[in-house]
Amino acid sequence: MAELLQVIRGMHDILPADMPVWHQLEDEYRALAESYGYRQIRTPIVEKTALFARSIGAVTDIVEKEMYSFEDRNGDSLSLRPENTASVVRAGLQAGMLQDQQHRMWYCGPMFRHERPQKGRYRQFHQLGAETFSIAGADIEAELILMAARFWKRLGLDEIDLQINSLGSSECRRRFRGILVDYFRDHTAALDEDSRRRLETNPLRILDSKNPDMQALIEAAPVLGDSLDQESRDHFDELTDILDKTGVPYQVNQRLVRGLDYYCHTVFEWVTETLGAQGTVCGGGRYDALVEQLGGKPNYAAGFSMGSERLVSMLLDQGKAREADGCDVYLLMRGANSVALAQQLAEAMRDHMPRLRLVVHAGGGSLKSQMRKADKSGARIALILGEAEIEAGTVALKFLREDRPQAEILQSEIITCMASLLGSN
Repeated sequence: MAELLQVIRGMHDILPADMPVWHQLEDEYRALAESYGYRQIRTPIVEKTALFARSIGAVTDIVEKEMYSFEDRNGDSLSLRPENTASVVRAGLQAGMLQDQQHRMWYCGPMFRHERPQKGRYRQFHQLGAETFSIAGADIEAELILMAARFWKRLGLDEIDLQINSLGSSECRRRFRGILVDYFRDHTAALDEDSRRRLETNPLRILDSKNPDMQALIEAAPVLGDSLDQESRDHFDELTDILDKTGVPYQVNQRLVRGLDYYCHTVFEWVTETLGAQGTVCGGGRYDALVEQLGGKPNYAAGFSMGSERLVSMLLDQGKAREADGCDVYLLMRGANSVALAQQLAEAMRDHMPRLRLVVHAGGGSLKSQMRKADKSGARIALILGEAEIEAGTVALKFLREDRPQAEILQSEIITCMASLLGSN
């Protein structure tokens, strides 16, 4: 007997029974994004490795340790996308869309990182996201935050809190970088291996360390807010003013730097304590330098991404997941001449009722076993077509979820009858 193959560690199947809550999440997000004027974009799962090395940063953990990279038959280095912002920028540049044109785009799909698997964190995971281009002010950052806040309301999710910070301009960060390097060099012995490496490449990342032994050192570190210029302060004040006036509560977290190199000015995270260690469900901010970094002209850009698996987990844990819907009608048959006529009637109903969820029994079996399958399907109505019904030109109609008597309807009236009983289908 052949060995039973298992799913790859860190990957996971989404089975049919799990799909209703995924549809709920994705359907609500699409409706939300389109209501704000965002249009969908789809990018390839595989990109050139250089795209992510240039955008995320060649010395980041993602590029150095976590990407699934390989050489194709032409010897080109390719990678499964670890995030989608760089791909959206690449697509926009390649299509000539980012030449002084405002764009609002949304996406959903799988990403890949070779991380240590744990609850809410997989090596193949899914994200919902939004990206905007050529919009300079804090108003678009506020819009992205407001979209996320409305998404939690639409899903009915509780216990998600907003943290925000300003990274300032590139000049602010350069000035702060020097201050931070001096501080951590005075405490080199207290740094872990990753932080020593980051001290030479991107010291701001040390502030994002989750090592508990370093938290006191990080807490005492200089604060980026003290290095902001007036323009950066005004930009952040504009954002907080909009959030105050629209009633979105937030906390300013001056240690929030996000994990990618391309952010500037506003960064934000929506966090929860209901998922254990994996507390961030949505993160984003402004990344004005990225378009030029990837070969385009300087441009304004801002966006966010959400972790689908984490949101699905929250919907299930908080009892907000949509229950699986059964079909509307289950068509049973008995007798040698019933199969072709059953399919003919079913196709006629589908022609006139495109949204009808109709299952035609297949595989034979007794009427009793077919009725068990009809009940298990969740159907509201069972239609029974046997030799007697064929001869009489009728179909037997049995209500499976209501206490109503069984009826006989003419085959010629089946469409009118089903439309009356099932409403908008």
